[in-house]
Amino acid sequence: DLDAFLEQVHSREHQMATGLPGGVGLPHARSEYVNRTSIAVGVAKYGHSLDFGAMDGPATLVLLMATPAQSFSEHLEVLATIARSLFKENFRESLRRAHDAEVIAELINSSLVFHDH
Repeated sequence: DLDAFLEQVHSREHQMATGLPGGVGLPHARSEYVNRTSIAVGVAKYGHSLDFGAMDGPATLVLLMATPAQSFSEHLEVLATIARSLFKENFRESLRRAHDAEVIAELINSSLVFHDH
């Protein structure tokens, strides 16, 4: 139920902003509507941005993270790992330049190499 999940993301965003330095938004939620951890990546068109409450301004790169409700430790682990990668400018720029879903998936997956499952 995508709408119900996005409603949870929206209310989560109201509790605490998820903007990171460097023009990044990292909205996320654990949800009973999610059956496996997933990350959707969006890059704003030139001249456009979205406000995720970061100190240095709005985001042009957005990663929406969805995790199953029961996956508490995995949620925190993935969130921390992806956030660490997003603090690196070359990682952010690689995502912004990637115009191909496979390249984006490869970048995200390679930053999450700690996963055995």
